[in-house]
Amino acid sequence: MSKYLDLSLKKIHELLLNKTIKPIDLVEEVIERYNNNKLNAFISFDIDGARKRAIELENDKIEEDNLLWGIPIAIKDNIMVRDLKCTCASHMLENFVSVYDATVIKLIKDKKMIIVGKTNMDEFAMGSTSETSYFGSPINPWDKSKVPGGSSGGSAVAVASHITPLALGSDTGGSIRQPSSFNGIVGMKPTYGRVSRFGLVAFASSLDQIGPMTRNVFENALLLNAISKHDPKDLTSFDTDEDFTRLIGKEIKGMKIAIPNYFVSNIVDDKVLKVFNNVVDLLKKNDCIIDFVDVKHIDKAVILYQIIAMGEASSNLARFDGIRYGLSVPANSLEDLYKKTRSEGMGREVKRRIMVGSYLLSGENAKIYYNKALEIRDDLKKSFENIFRKYDFVLGPTSSRAAYDVLSMIDDPLRSFMDDVLVMHSNMGGFPAINVPMGFIDKLPIGLQIMGNRYEEAKIYQLASIIEKQLNLNLGGYDE
Repeated sequence: MSKYLDLSLKKIHELLLNKTIKPIDLVEEVIERYNNNKLNAFISFDIDGARKRAIELENDKIEEDNLLWGIPIAIKDNIMVRDLKCTCASHMLENFVSVYDATVIKLIKDKKMIIVGKTNMDEFAMGSTSETSYFGSPINPWDKSKVPGGSSGGSAVAVASHITPLALGSDTGGSIRQPSSFNGIVGMKPTYGRVSRFGLVAFASSLDQIGPMTRNVFENALLLNAISKHDPKDLTSFDTDEDFTRLIGKEIKGMKIAIPNYFVSNIVDDKVLKVFNNVVDLLKKNDCIIDFVDVKHIDKAVILYQIIAMGEASSNLARFDGIRYGLSVPANSLEDLYKKTRSEGMGREVKRRIMVGSYLLSGENAKIYYNKALEIRDDLKKSFENIFRKYDFVLGPTSSRAAYDVLSMIDDPLRSFMDDVLVMHSNMGGFPAINVPMGFIDKLPIGLQIMGNRYEEAKIYQLASIIEKQLNLNLGGYDE
């Protein structure tokens, strides 16, 4: 088997430029790896479409400055790709085929990348292990007995197992960063509005954000370059035109870093803290200024997320009624149609969140719970804004522990929310945050989260690139 996909994008691009390989060679390698790696990373795999696109590119002149030209990419299955299924890992949409491209997909296609398939995930992105998928959970390539994380578990597995070098995920409360931590890859949740959400099936609209999942920091920034563009179809989208790779490799001397005391408290496993402290020591050696700080309302993130996300989910998922699209179960009345279709079409976790969300938004409850949660969320956001007036970054572990046993938390919904207890804050405030691998516990990867101020992804990549280089974990796609 060829190993072109183990090379950096720069090396692959050189091979394409000098015609040592063609895009079809990369696609065939993806197909071979997909067939050999029985990891359930994909819900649908578009062999014919990928081969067709690769052959079409042979007739195009390769773009010398476009490192993404001809590169295979996997797409989370809650992002619309025209003429491919978009199931959201749910029986409700098992046979639904998208009739249009999401804005990010149009941008991917403009870069002449090759979409090879749609990746597995938690049903409607509701979960932190990908075990709520109607199609079965993807498998952690580091240890098949451990969960891959979620909800973007399939995208993380596809990249970590080197089936594809790049993938797109979505992040509502840590769903890119947490599986990236469990799988030893780089995952970025950009500033809210940086990447268009048009064509992303909504879970919680005020929190959702599409982002890149890659083998290393440089390739992550490169992919974010490709998908960041103002979109008039998304009213939360903003004008953006910058190169996120521009600061990579530059020195970090004098950078000020805040570590919330909550992020190093007893909610985090001691083994994780030991690895994290090694990173802190590394940063001190690079003459970074490190302070431990208290952040108001930081411990409220989980309950805020539950109220806001469940409330918005109950509203967003009301559209799946058995009439307009998706599953439709025969019934004797309209009310019966709703009941039967939603009962059969949605899994246990999705129904639980919809019911709780509907209660939270009912009558006076909306004022008591949802509106109050929005007020506290605003205070939490302001607390982090105050931190960013004094510091360049907020640092902490991405997850409180390494990947754990499959099925061990499937019946404990509160504990599953705690998987994201360290990463929800960036969604609450719309801040960008990245996971970078920082080491291993019992041969399982764990990640470091770097959160920055809004619109400062380039600075995050600057710090992340230095940490990546000096830790030298060599997890894939690096220049020799």
